[in-house]
Amino acid sequence: MPPRRGIAVVQKQVKTYQFQVPATEAGQRLDHFLVGVIPDQSRSQIQRLIKEQRVQIDGRTVTPHTSLRAGNTICVDIPAPVEAKPVSQPLPLDILYEDADLVVVNKAPGMVVHPAAGHADGTLVNALLHHIDDLSGIGGERRPGIVHRLDRGTSGVMVVAKTDAVHRELTRQFQDREVEKEYVTLVWGLVQAGRRIDAPIGRDPVQRQKMSARARRARSAVTRVTRAEHLRGVSLLHVAIATGRTHQIRVHLSAIGHPIVGDRLYGGTRRHLPADLRALTHLERPFLHAARLVVTHPGDRRRLEFSAPLPDDLQTVLQHLRSDQGQP
Repeated sequence: MPPRRGIAVVQKQVKTYQFQVPATEAGQRLDHFLVGVIPDQSRSQIQRLIKEQRVQIDGRTVTPHTSLRAGNTICVDIPAPVEAKPVSQPLPLDILYEDADLVVVNKAPGMVVHPAAGHADGTLVNALLHHIDDLSGIGGERRPGIVHRLDRGTSGVMVVAKTDAVHRELTRQFQDREVEKEYVTLVWGLVQAGRRIDAPIGRDPVQRQKMSARARRARSAVTRVTRAEHLRGVSLLHVAIATGRTHQIRVHLSAIGHPIVGDRLYGGTRRHLPADLRALTHLERPFLHAARLVVTHPGDRRRLEFSAPLPDDLQTVLQHLRSDQGQP
């Protein structure tokens, strides 16, 4: 019996993934496919695994550009990570606000928030340790100061705690849904402003790297579309969430049939595009940006609002998309 897609088994400190290639992915490059289904591995990391012969198709070693066929069985062995204390690194960091209690940053796209499997350095935590001397220790050695997270491919506003007391208070605000969070995203199809998605989210029982709105064990999650701009074939949305489940916006929009453009994990890629959508081929990540965050300052109780403009990569795609469709 062929393996189901996305089953992960840990044996002898090596995590083994097995995937069966669906007909919709036939003809795709191996490394491109694996980046989409193993989200905690970058393309360069996937290519290194292939070169180290840790990836096989139907029992044969392959190259990164190997073309997939429907029904191929792909096996990927990922060595166990080596635990390491994050080190300070002089990485670029866009600081929007800072005081004695907290710091607010505009996370760059492609930056992992904290060290994890396959990402021992080059993370937001490594950059924070270089720029900031005092961070909360509640998150542990690998996650100092981290109150909430954004996916690697998501850019935008994040708040980081400098003291344990501030960390606890900010965490409470997130848990009690007192924090306002607004994202900008581009999705396939027509979605109207005012749409509300109320669907619990949990770990997908088959593809464990994914979350699902149909999981047996799930936690409540609500996503609201506050604004919408309709372009031909896609919609630019402003989305607000009170909860903050893993992959929430990506899962919810995919669940209603409007996945985020460029989101390989949740069905947001298209192989053949009409001329007026060709700008979307330049996307190298999901079109998702944390544009606005509102929290209450743990010290003086001021209501603080922070925003980050759409980054250059997404802004460029949007400008080309509007131009191709004859819009100003």
